[in-house]
Amino acid sequence: MPQRTILHIDMNAFFASVEQQTDPALRGKPVAVTGKSARTIILTASYEARGYGVKTGMRIFEARQKCPDLICVPGNNRRYTSISRRIMAMLHDYTPLVEVFSIDEAFLDITGSLRLFGSASRIAHLIKARIRHRFGLTCSIGIAPNKLLAKLASEMKKPDGLTVIHQERVAAILENLPIRELCGIGRQTERTLTLLGIRTCGELGRFPVHILTRRFGVVGEKLHRMGLGIDDAPVVPAEAAPDVKSVGHSTTLERDITERGEILAILLRLAEMVGRRARKHAVAGKTVTLTIRYADFSTFSLQATAGNYTNQSDDIYQAAVLLLDSVDLRQPVRLLGVRITNLRHHTEQLPLFVEERKKALATAAMDMVNDRFGDFTVTYGSLIDEKKGAGVISPAWRPEGVRHVEVS
Repeated sequence: MPQRTILHIDMNAFFASVEQQTDPALRGKPVAVTGKSARTIILTASYEARGYGVKTGMRIFEARQKCPDLICVPGNNRRYTSISRRIMAMLHDYTPLVEVFSIDEAFLDITGSLRLFGSASRIAHLIKARIRHRFGLTCSIGIAPNKLLAKLASEMKKPDGLTVIHQERVAAILENLPIRELCGIGRQTERTLTLLGIRTCGELGRFPVHILTRRFGVVGEKLHRMGLGIDDAPVVPAEAAPDVKSVGHSTTLERDITERGEILAILLRLAEMVGRRARKHAVAGKTVTLTIRYADFSTFSLQATAGNYTNQSDDIYQAAVLLLDSVDLRQPVRLLGVRITNLRHHTEQLPLFVEERKKALATAAMDMVNDRFGDFTVTYGSLIDEKKGAGVISPAWRPEGVRHVEVS
């Protein structure tokens, strides 16, 4: 296989940088972007705030203990997703092989573009200059022979960095690199590898493969290859991405709740969000999963599989209610989630029976109104007084397709 050239682009402190660019009074100051609920956390922090130790996921009072002058700004998700879409569209000027990794990250396979633009570094500089000129934002870019190493390279110099990892330098770079620095090795995997005496990528690459596969199954072979800096995964543009396996939404509640009526209202809203997105992309599911997180953060899921595929919100809701009624809630509820799986794609035909057909047509009419005038413009009576919007941008968010979620 000929050597590829991959770019990983990572926007620097994206949400906070957008806020600083929008409001010049915030520039050069410690800024933290937060959610809008009463129990919000730090979503991201500017580099000025990070210098004080403010980190993503911190509670606000903890962040203020580290940085008393911290300026907290409620997130503007519509602004972030709009800018992200335009940046991702810009990247297609350099290659059709663009894989959106998250709202502020993307991989580009520029192997076929080098002859046109001259070099990988030149492409990277062009991208950085255009993003700075158009949006006033900076990004860090990593260049390497594969996605694993390109992402590692983009993390090496922040903010506004550009790092190239050449194939002949891979072994030296990985030898003493902590395993947690590799994308795909989370805390649990790191703990397990540490128990095996593996702390660096060099040690991981030399560790006996048969022991890794005995402990991790087929993932063991992948971990071994990661330790060697090997990654054959292609850059997958949106049009070539495999069909999604699930459609779901979850929400962390502003306060812990116990009242059944409050829980049902939230389940109905979640079911409508799931159903509407599934209908928009002609997806239906047979299995409904309900996720509940208690006040002490213990979390569990329940699921049920029906005989028919559905993307009707009330069907999803009724299934979620049956699952809820199958358990006795031991504590107040902190988070609720609804998801459909066991999917069938491209389901656009009307139901056979008259009543089901009427329901489908009525739902389609409601979707048309909401598409034009905004989510929940037309909704169930019990949700009229509820707040609108998805609230939080999921890590699975994409600029288009079934993973795209309209946010408030």
